[in-house]
Amino acid sequence: MDPIKLTRRLIDIESISGNEAAVGAEIYDELGRLGYTTHKMPVEHQRFNVFATLDERAPEIVFSTHMDTVPPFIKSSEDADNIYGRGSCDAKGIIAAQMAACQRLRKEGMAVGMLFVVGEERDSLGAKIANQTPPGSRFLINGEPTENKIAVASKGALRVQLTAKGKMAHSAYPELGESAIEKLVVALGRLRELKLPENPEVGPCTMNIGLIEGGRAPNVIPDHARAQLLYRLVGPSEPVRAQIATAVSGLAEAEFVLEIPFVKLRTVSGIDSMVAAFTTDIPALSAWGTPVLLGPGSIHVAHTDREFISKKQLHEAVDLYCDVARRLLA
Repeated sequence: MDPIKLTRRLIDIESISGNEAAVGAEIYDELGRLGYTTHKMPVEHQRFNVFATLDERAPEIVFSTHMDTVPPFIKSSEDADNIYGRGSCDAKGIIAAQMAACQRLRKEGMAVGMLFVVGEERDSLGAKIANQTPPGSRFLINGEPTENKIAVASKGALRVQLTAKGKMAHSAYPELGESAIEKLVVALGRLRELKLPENPEVGPCTMNIGLIEGGRAPNVIPDHARAQLLYRLVGPSEPVRAQIATAVSGLAEAEFVLEIPFVKLRTVSGIDSMVAAFTTDIPALSAWGTPVLLGPGSIHVAHTDREFISKKQLHEAVDLYCDVARRLLA
């Protein structure tokens, strides 16, 4: 199989999170043509994961990544060096590289499997559903754009919603009201001044203020305001939660709406390593074996309007996936 042609074919099927059925059907059909025993794993609303094995044998090692992309849809193109388009590196090129690697490994008699899931860019729902029926595999090689370096760890994520309440009044008489926006601004200032945890192996915990909203009109003292923040965790979340709650006390209410834990990962000697500052499906696939995180492409161009994957790196990933699988099972 040609991973470059397959990558372009998959890119040209729009699969923004929630709309993965068409690309899932293409992957299912392709794996069937290649002779795998392939299953559709229902998730919701006609969405499904694709799980493939060899002759119903329980796989010792499973290659996995996600089918969904962030918006907007961008059709594929290519030049001499790169393939462009939405999902080229995150993660449709990785799907193609993993399928090509499994084609080689099956010829060596290795019991391989593949799991391609929906929803990683939103809530990891596909991975959570898959974790309910693990196949008994020893290792999971999860694909994300790590520039073909093996990740020693993946930062976690803690999403926080801050809500401040006030009292409406005419803006000409601010003493009659209570500004929720001013409370929120002070609370955010306190959070920005916090000394967050650091991990000597992976670096600091970081915070992003991603969304602020509130108020009713320029001439009305605002009675409500809200902000959404994302912390990248480098250890347990409890100390960060406590810091946040103390800092905003009396000003806003902190609601912790999503957590993906920090994870340390299995490495293989002789392969360049990196720290993944982003989150993956790995915490949601805990029953699928010891995890390894590795894939072609750069996270720095993922989610951009010029997302691409190097053809050279795509072919190198096939070799690398095979080498890592052999060494893990040796």
